[in-house]
Amino acid sequence: MAGSPTARRRRLSIELKKLREKSALTCAQVGEALDWSGSKVNRMETGSGRVQPSDIDVLCRFYDTSDELREFLKSLAREAKTRGWWQVHGAGVPEWFNIYIGLEQDASTLRQYQCEVLPGLMQTKAYARELHTTGAHMSAEDIDRAVRVRLERQEMLSRPGSPDAWFIVHEGAVRNVIGDREIMREQLERILETTELPSVTLQVLTFDSGTYPVTGSFTMLGFPAPEDPDLVYRDGITDAVYLEGEHHVREYTRAFDGLRAAALSPQRSAQLIKSVVKEHSR
Repeated sequence: MAGSPTARRRRLSIELKKLREKSALTCAQVGEALDWSGSKVNRMETGSGRVQPSDIDVLCRFYDTSDELREFLKSLAREAKTRGWWQVHGAGVPEWFNIYIGLEQDASTLRQYQCEVLPGLMQTKAYARELHTTGAHMSAEDIDRAVRVRLERQEMLSRPGSPDAWFIVHEGAVRNVIGDREIMREQLERILETTELPSVTLQVLTFDSGTYPVTGSFTMLGFPAPEDPDLVYRDGITDAVYLEGEHHVREYTRAFDGLRAAALSPQRSAQLIKSVVKEHSR
């Protein structure tokens, strides 16, 4: 079973939708049969509403499931109510990003392209603080919380069973000075340290890489259980988009493969970063 409350909620939604589709019924038809609204059924299947274990009992009797499946779904519903470690930081982490962190914690593969800033899972405290101070109207306390969460997230790359993480960053993100040259030197050294982890690969897409897929930054997450489909995550200033359909995942996978082919090899990428570190050390 997936570990984080977010992943459990997502798994529950997937299983409830599968049961309804197996019965060849619409949300409205299920709602009418149970004296519920169709929108309630839809919310349960999309993860946009809390699902009570008592609701699971009603649905499983209606769908005539096995006792084992009913108890499994009820356990998902109960555990989905728990709070993740990152949620104790309140306004330091916006609600739409809470969802992503929960999914990230359970990912077995991570594929990320960053075209403006360096990956959050590799950022130093000083670099992350500069980004939060400049990019959002947050109190000093909330900035502290946001930076703390970002640093705690990084532990996933070095823990046992860490995801297979592959990062592609544009050269502009490597050379753009965030804060000052000392902050950037420290940040790029952190990048080099992180790429020494056995599960981490990083490539740099250089200014002269030629034609490559123009996508903007994005992240693809894969999960160990076949019942949990891969997804694509893209965020903005005030919200995020989660793309889960096979078509979306397939096209972004092709785009990532194209970026990977156009970028420098991991070895040459490290050499480029080391040369930039030297420039900041003069």
